Amino acid sequence: MKQFETPAIFLCGRYFTSQEISDIQETARTCSGLCWSELVQTICEHLEWVTPAGRNKVDSCAKALTKLQAQGLLKLPSKRDMPKGKETVTVSTRTDPEAELVGTVRDFGPIEVQPATTTELMRLWNEYVERYHRLRYKRPFGAHQRYFIVDESGRRLGCLLFASSAWALAERDRWIGWTQRDRELRLNLVVANTRFLIFPWAHIKNLASTALSLATKRIRQDWQSRYGYGPVLLETFVEPDHYRGISYQAANWIRLGATTGRGRMGRRPKHLLAPKLIYVYPLVANFRSFLRQEVHEEAKPTIAARGVE
Repeated sequence: MKQFETPAIFLCGRYFTSQEISDIQETARTCSGLCWSELVQTICEHLEWVTPAGRNKVDSCAKALTKLQAQGLLKLPSKRDMPKGKETVTVSTRTDPEAELVGTVRDFGPIEVQPATTTELMRLWNEYVERYHRLRYKRPFGAHQRYFIVDESGRRLGCLLFASSAWALAERDRWIGWTQRDRELRLNLVVANTRFLIFPWAHIKNLASTALSLATKRIRQDWQSRYGYGPVLLETFVEPDHYRGISYQAANWIRLGATTGRGRMGRRPKHLLAPKLIYVYPLVANFRSFLRQEVHEEAKPTIAARGVE
């Protein structure tokens, strides 16, 4: 194994000193009996690498360890016990189609978006998405929050998911004015709407745009409560072959352009994936200042994103 010679290395949003690299190497050697996930948790604890809410930054740590191994600085245990992106979701009668609902938001309001906070609600959410979303269910990457869209009586009308943002996105990064270093340090302040589902029996005019507007009003506080910080920008991707993005436009999201088709991590060959339309929604008035590290105090929420260019 190579010895780490430079004084520090920057990986996954933080610097590692030579002493920390040595400590990681020693932990990997002395704890060789640990499985992959146990080792990641152990190193998070040793480095005190945690979120503002005090939770171990498992995803970031796992990526950093993998990069260190690729550089010949670590020998890691098998990842056999790591959870896969695709989980088996059993579909049951509890998500069977319901009677058709027809009308406007006023007929079923007030509409709410409610976080799925218990294991049972999360499993129910997974089942609905697996059964009715075109892309089906996939385990969320990194920090995330599931929501149900419900009517006045508590009847479920759809699902929303917000999760970690895309790593490399040229149109977005130019629009923000991001350097690579700014992006590495502040990417967690951008959150993606990765699943949006209105149940096929809910034919309710303006339901989609209403649900999006409600979600944008509460996502910062929900994220703050769960992870200890609040995002300042939302993003999403619309497949133009299947959707037109009208609901996002009606909810005042801003269209930036299109993806290059290289995937969320930016590593696929160009155009391997079909390009998607990019929409964003600023959650605070001075979002660029936060994303470019020009300010560090608590972001002030803005009522709406109208007029942001």
